[in-house]
Amino acid sequence: MSNIDWTVLIFTLVAVVVYGVFIGRGQKSNESYLKADNKMPWYIVLIGIMATQASAITFLSAPGQAYTDGMRFVQYYFGLPLAMIVICITFIPIFQRLNVYTAYEYLENRFDKKTRVLTSMLFLFSRGLSTGISIYAPSIILSSVLNWNIYLTNVLTGGILLIYTYVGGAKAIAHTQKLQFLIILGTMAFACYLLIQNMPNGIGFKDALYLAGKSGKLNVITTEFDWKDKYNIWSGLIGGFFLALSYFGTDQSQVGRYITAKDNTNAKMGLLLNGLVKIPMQFAILLIGALLFAFFSLKPAPIYFNERSYQHLKETKPEQAAVFEKEHQDLQIKFNAESKEILKLKETQSPQLKKTIQDFKKTQTRVKALHGKVEEAINNSNYNAEKTDTNYIFLYFVKNTLPVGMIGLLFAVIFLASWGSISAALNSLASCSLKDVHLIFKKEIPDDATELKYSRLHTLAWGIFSIGIAMFATQMGSLIEAVNVLGSLFYGPILGIFLVAFYYKKVDGKNVFISAILSEITVIAVYQFDIVSFLWLNVIGAAAVIIFSAIGLLFYKKKAVNS
Repeated sequence: MSNIDWTVLIFTLVAVVVYGVFIGRGQKSNESYLKADNKMPWYIVLIGIMATQASAITFLSAPGQAYTDGMRFVQYYFGLPLAMIVICITFIPIFQRLNVYTAYEYLENRFDKKTRVLTSMLFLFSRGLSTGISIYAPSIILSSVLNWNIYLTNVLTGGILLIYTYVGGAKAIAHTQKLQFLIILGTMAFACYLLIQNMPNGIGFKDALYLAGKSGKLNVITTEFDWKDKYNIWSGLIGGFFLALSYFGTDQSQVGRYITAKDNTNAKMGLLLNGLVKIPMQFAILLIGALLFAFFSLKPAPIYFNERSYQHLKETKPEQAAVFEKEHQDLQIKFNAESKEILKLKETQSPQLKKTIQDFKKTQTRVKALHGKVEEAINNSNYNAEKTDTNYIFLYFVKNTLPVGMIGLLFAVIFLASWGSISAALNSLASCSLKDVHLIFKKEIPDDATELKYSRLHTLAWGIFSIGIAMFATQMGSLIEAVNVLGSLFYGPILGIFLVAFYYKKVDGKNVFISAILSEITVIAVYQFDIVSFLWLNVIGAAAVIIFSAIGLLFYKKKAVNS
């Protein structure tokens, strides 16, 4: 990067850290540190919810996801609006009435202490791992740009945000998320504009969309039902609904955002508006990936977007790399020529257009097959890097195409997006481990100053833990998919516990505790045997808790009758 880009990057990051420390100064109680004194208006709640979910993974990996698999990933969010309505009707009023610090406090009132601790531990495990992945995502950038060791950049990335998160708590997180999100949306919109402007030969937005459509990248709706298909309208509406219901209704990283609201109305407005704007926002981010495919259909694309990984292959297997490069060069010339021919003929609707599109798709298949061979060769070379180059596609475009200054700002955006989600996650992990585990087993109730000190120590501990997890995230492929698969392993049983708590009043703590354990075992078994795609795990996990609870209720009744 140029000196100007470095200046833009460093200035933006330092400004956010200083702002966070300044706005979060003077914390004197846990009420302020963990809940921001319940003073947040609806628009801060909205931005906090969106910024917590839209991490660097969203902005780094989603365009690559659309580039490789098309835009059908957006169906993952189709169940979101309905889930927001259910949460506003059921979850929020209960959490607000009880004035809880964590979602799991309610479970002790409804069931017992062990159920609260179990549910909290499921959350802590899943969110702790996910936060580690979220730290790893922006670390890729520093590693790639500076040619630094990925383990060092993990420490730097996770350590910097700890400054204002540790000092300022929920208040600092809420206000920095507001600033971060405004910078992020503006910069991503401008990056999309520059992508269109950089299309070769005066090709415009409509032409790029046409080419992306013919390549199959605008596959927004997939109606065919398939249990194994990760992204179709059925898994999105049903599995996505259960995932969103669990994530926004029972995951403390999200619950912690709207329990800071002034009142019920502000909490509900923030959550409902999230349901309305999330799908269009995700659609726009994925569209960047589809447009990137059109861009690299018209201009030569690299043989592999992770340049460091491919460089390792060239150094260790130069003869094999030379064969790959010759085939790649021939295919790129053919692919670029066919792309331009399609755009030249697209208004004619001639038989030649149909034949050119068929040739274009055949070449696209060959390019994909060659990419697979290169990827396999890299993975077989024992190089300790990612399994795919999905997370590098947008990054490659930024580094090699955007103007000076904009590159530094885009890199800053990915850091800011990461910080917004990670800081909220660390705050929620600290709230949960302190309130639902630490203080439950502590006989004496600490005073405000001591409890505030504990909260900060828990925040620091989770920051260190998440950095440690980031060290092992290099083999997870597409990060946006990895983090959602991880959540789906635990969100179903957690949601099932809450659904039983809300709607199945006859079930007691012992019953639901055993049911939750059996449900988690079931989900892990289904995943291990690859029976269905990961979104359905949320449905299975929630349904299993309800079914096991019902069976347990019948068993207890039968036992009572026999006795």
